[in-house]
Amino acid sequence: MITVRDLRGTSFELEDVVPRAGLNVDAALTKVQPIIEAVRTRGVEALNEYAEAFDGIRPPALRVPADVLNEALSSLDPEVRAALAESIRRARLVHADQRREEHTTVLGNGARVTERWLPVERVGLYVPGGRAVYPSSVVMNVVAAQEAGVGSLAIASPPQADNDGWPHPTILAAAELLGVDEVYAMGGAQAVAAFAYGVRNADRDWICRPVAMVTGPGNIWVAAAKRALRGVIGIDSEAGPTEIAILADDSANAEWVAADLISQAEHDVIAASVLVTTSPELAAAVSVALETQVAAAKHTERITEALGGQQSAILIVDDLDTGLRVVDAYAAEHLEIHTRDAAAVARRVTSAGAIFVGDFAPVSLGDYCAGSNHVLPTGGAATHSSGLSVQTFLRGVHLIEYDEAALNEVAAHVVNLANAEDLPAHGTAVAIRVN
Repeated sequence: MITVRDLRGTSFELEDVVPRAGLNVDAALTKVQPIIEAVRTRGVEALNEYAEAFDGIRPPALRVPADVLNEALSSLDPEVRAALAESIRRARLVHADQRREEHTTVLGNGARVTERWLPVERVGLYVPGGRAVYPSSVVMNVVAAQEAGVGSLAIASPPQADNDGWPHPTILAAAELLGVDEVYAMGGAQAVAAFAYGVRNADRDWICRPVAMVTGPGNIWVAAAKRALRGVIGIDSEAGPTEIAILADDSANAEWVAADLISQAEHDVIAASVLVTTSPELAAAVSVALETQVAAAKHTERITEALGGQQSAILIVDDLDTGLRVVDAYAAEHLEIHTRDAAAVARRVTSAGAIFVGDFAPVSLGDYCAGSNHVLPTGGAATHSSGLSVQTFLRGVHLIEYDEAALNEVAAHVVNLANAEDLPAHGTAVAIRVN
């Protein structure tokens, strides 16, 4: 079901140990460019055509009416509502602590630089609606943006034939619970394009005003549209297939490790599940546990394909140091640590989207109720990028305040550097102000 590779006593290139899923965003770019252009030039007409082609239904309207949002929340299962409310509460506590305060640095008498943190004014939040329904992604996107102080939020999620052309009711309910009343029935690359350029009606009035940034996970077409439109809009990341890596020694519980590998394989046939372990006995026990648990799972076929793909494997390594080098090179979206003294081992990790420490912090906790954000870098991007947070929606702006004496003090340096760069007018702009 899953490939087992014994790397003990061998030399190997870290980047070649576990191949990624076959995902070519560049190839998808050529297919999304006509979609983007059609939405830019033809607006609602193009969005309706793509909804019918890709989602099997034209929504009754692009924007979801207030009564539909209200009804979705009123009809929500009370237990699901309570779970969403707790997820929101915990996420708010964590994200509120991420806020940055204005800070002033005094460089001398009359010379100071103040850094202000200003929220993006308007953001489009994308929520997938494919194989699974993700109200949790509504929570992760909205809470981080709200805690950053973003004043205008809009959500897009694909229309669904089973819901009269509106997005899934649980997604609508989550939006209503969070106080977001601007929700659109649109998905895929066309939704990103609509956010980037805005959509007008026949009278040239805005149906959906353009946004400054688009965040949220999606499929390859969403990722390609984000890449194509980056610069027109800001983006959080080009989210790819979900990944879990687990670093474990012989103290790990094989049944729990298997369950966690399956939990991510459940997302998609190209989801990646990787176990790196120092224990051949654990590797064998996890392989057996996978057979039993996958057979009993609801999405057996999807999980089996994901675990059997080139992107998933069990890797047996010589020691914990080697295991750490492997997981750092892999830079997983989600990394679990199942070792002795897991907290100390976790602090040795340098590249991961989020690190789940010990037996009782599985990735699925972070997906819903840990308080952390589950929109995380994939495809090795954790080597240079962070997950979604309050900082995603903030812009650092410097206020530079110098009086005449302070400018005099540094003027010669400015002039000398300007001349060194052959930009003498830069120096003149300072020299003209000072003695």
